[in-house]
Formats: sequence, structure tokens, C-alpha cells
Amino acid sequence: MPAAASAPPLRVVRALRDGALTALIAFGLFLPLIGFNTVQNIRNELVLETRWLLLFAMVATVAVLRFLYILVVEPALAERAARPPGEPHPISPTLKRWRMPGLLAFLVLYPLIAVLIAGPAAGKVVDNFGIQIMIYVLLAWGLNIVVGLAGLLDLGYVAFYAIGAYTCALLGMHFGLSFWVLLPLAGILAAFWGILLGFPVLRLRGDYLAVVTLAFGEIIRLVLINWVPVTKGYAGISGIPRPTFFGLPFLDVPNGFAARLGLPFSPLHRLLFLYYIMLITVVIAAVMISRLRRLPVGRSWEALREDEIACRSLGINTTNAKLAAFAMGAFFGGIAGALFTARQGFISPESVNFSESALILAIVVLGGMGSLPGVAIAAVVIIGGTELLRELGFLKLVFGSEFDPTQYRMLLFGFAMVVIIVWKPRGLVGTREPSVVLKERKTIDASLVREGHG
Repeated sequence: MPAAASAPPLRVVRALRDGALTALIAFGLFLPLIGFNTVQNIRNELVLETRWLLLFAMVATVAVLRFLYILVVEPALAERAARPPGEPHPISPTLKRWRMPGLLAFLVLYPLIAVLIAGPAAGKVVDNFGIQIMIYVLLAWGLNIVVGLAGLLDLGYVAFYAIGAYTCALLGMHFGLSFWVLLPLAGILAAFWGILLGFPVLRLRGDYLAVVTLAFGEIIRLVLINWVPVTKGYAGISGIPRPTFFGLPFLDVPNGFAARLGLPFSPLHRLLFLYYIMLITVVIAAVMISRLRRLPVGRSWEALREDEIACRSLGINTTNAKLAAFAMGAFFGGIAGALFTARQGFISPESVNFSESALILAIVVLGGMGSLPGVAIAAVVIIGGTELLRELGFLKLVFGSEFDPTQYRMLLFGFAMVVIIVWKPRGLVGTREPSVVLKERKTIDASLVREGHG
């Protein structure tokens, strides 16, 4: 019997039964993985320890989540499925009008809010939950052009991130170029390499394209590792010049930013400066990508994604469309790499491995391919959630001093991916606005376009 048609008492009984069954299955699965732990004692012997509290907490969590799914989520999904296809979820006109100005105002005031709430620890909050998230938003938006709009699966996107980062580091250290010159230059050089990648893969689609782009990313990583005289290999490049405020460095020196303005020196000044640079860059990127989507090149990307043969039959130059997609995606990846270098002051090949490409692709897919707000929300949830796990040290009081919540971040990440795929199979934002309208703009449900796209 469907959950929506069953009476509430019957649904509660069914939820309790399913929760108990789920708890039993979870206990059997988690018992050897979490319940037992092997440690090495002082005599170099393996000793088997038990972690019953952690085991029962995990089982109880799974059971409660299953109970809530049957009781709350399943009826909501049934109600959503009962709506006619193409009927968007109603949004208040007032909310729709003020959501973007409100979000922008919150982002502008976020550092001040962090300072008022966190006090001395505000720098860590601004850095980890502000600057880092916006770097991944910029990366995901760049990959969204290639994967979400043009439909070209790129598994080596992190290579452009690396090109931008190393361009900023090497030219800044050896030629003394300003950060403001290096920032667009890193994007331009990354776009050039994006065009070089685009030429060999013009005739490739799907799995073959994924393999070639993956190989390109690995080639760039191996070059960074083995070209030791230039990149210093695994040791990385340190001491990279930091951005300055009109020539005033954020250092505790007589001609520094704080000294010139008569302020007490604080590392928070540099983080606030970087935060607002990132915010301006992200806003400019959002405007550029939105405009590009409405231009003929953006419409050619969407046509290429839907059907390349039909795209050619309409006289669209697919070669130029693919090269433009790779170039623009790489451009934003290079910009993000330069901003990462400015934030860290250090870069090494370990920062640009394949796992970063997989993470960025996961953000694009989970957010909703082709959707700027959906990708941004996914970046906030995934990156912010990962960082939040580092702040859960109080759980050691419950599970013991050896409990490290960061060890379970990939487990929670995988669980979140499964939940999002079940709840929102087309991403967090499953609706799109048409690029071109005749009389009035209407929201289109993603179910009306080809499966897996939108």
C-alpha cells in the first residue's frame, strides 16, 4: 500500500517495523567494521578491542533515519510524484524577488557576523567556511560549463586548477609580477591549455573522452612531480608572494597595512581581504556564466549536449563550441588555482590530485548539471560539511579520546550522495530557466528534458 494512501497509525507501525529491521541489518554490517578494532600494544602484539558505544550509536542513527524516511520523506516524495509533469514547486513572488539581494547581503556581512559570534576564532571560520567554499564554487562552475552545459565529461579538470596555481606561484616568485596581473594571466594560460586539450578530443564522446581527459590530468600531475628544477617536485613551492592592498603588505612591519592605517596588527585583515576578493570574483563569474548561457555560444553548448548530430544539421560549428567550452571552463579553473595559491602561500602536486577532480565532479552532479545555484549549494553542503566534521571534537567525550570524526567524513559523504540521488535524482536544483524566451519566462522541470541532462 502506498505511504500516501495509508492511514497515519498504519504508517507509524510500518515505520517502526522497517526501522527495527534496518537496525538489525545495520548491526550485522557494522559489527565487524565498527564494533571491533585492532590495536598494537607495547609488546608489538595485535589486540582486539570492542567499541560497543560507537556501534550502537551508528545502528540507532540508521534506524532513526529509516523511521523518519518512512514517516516523513516517503509521503513527501509521493506527493511530489503526484504533481503533473512540468509543474514547478510554487515559490512566493516576494521570496523570488528578494532571495538574490538577501543572499548577497548575507555574503557581504558574513565576515562581520563571524567576528561578532566567534571572536578570536573568526579567522578560521572565514577561511574554512568562506574562502575555501568559494574556491570550490568557482571550480565547480567552471566544470559545470564543460559537463553541465556542453555535456563533455571531463575527469582531468584539476589540471587547469594546477596550471593556474603554478602559474601564479612561479611567475610571482621569479618575475616579481603583481597578484593583480597574475590573476587574469593564470586564467588565460589555463584557457590556452584548455584549447590544446580540446583539439585532440574533438571527435570523442562519453567514456573515451573521460579516459583522455583523465590521462591529461595525470600527465600534468606527473610533470609537476618530475620537473624538479622548476616545480620542486613533491616538496612543493613555498614562500609565494601574498596579495597586497595597493602595495601595503599584510605583515607586522612599519609599512604594513595595519601600521599605515593605525590599526593593531591582526592576521584577520589578510583573510578579510582575500574573502572579499573571492566574493567579487565569484559574483563576476556568476554574471559571466549567466550571460554566456544566453549568448549564441551558450545555446550551442546546450544544443551540443542534447544531440550533436542535430546540432551539426542546424549549421552549428561543434568544433568551436567544444573548444569554447573547454577554454571557458579552464579559465575559471585557472582563476581558482591562482586564488588558492594566494590563500595558502604554498602549492604542491598533492593539492591537485585526481581526488580533487572527482570531488568537483561530484559537486556538479549532485547540485544539478547546468544549474548555477544548485552547484553552489552542493559546494556549500559538501565542503562546508567536511570542514564541520573537523569541529566535532566534543564527540570524543562520548566515544573516547581516540575517536576522530574526520575519519568518517568519506562515509558520511557517500551516505549524503546516496540520499541526494534518491531524493533528488537530477540534483538539488531540478528546474531550469530557458536561455531564450518568446513572451514570458517560465521555469521548466528537468523531467521534460532528456534523462541525465537538463
